Amino acid sequence: MSDKTPERDLGAEILEGLAEIKRFRRGERVLKVARLSQPSPPQQIRKRLALSQSAFAALMGVSVRTLQDWEQGRRAPQGPALALLRIAEQYPDVFVNIH
Repeated sequence: MSDKTPERDLGAEILEGLAEIKRFRRGERVLKVARLSQPSPPQQIRKRLALSQSAFAALMGVSVRTLQDWEQGRRAPQGPALALLRIAEQYPDVFVNIH
């Protein structure tokens, strides 16, 4: 078995993607849409994980001050932080076992 990944035909993939867009525009294709729910407040997630503010902030990749601002309602998590909060809430074992 080789460590080398198989060659991709990027041109063919692009053309297939364009064809899919055309099928969608003609009403021949329905695209999947996923609505992401808002995670619970950061303080609730942190407490469920039994982590200190400093430990949780480190796992989230933010400063303790930023986490405190979230927990006090002065700021709201955005972008990647929301994704990490969803992971922490939905898959706590994966989140806590990060080394």
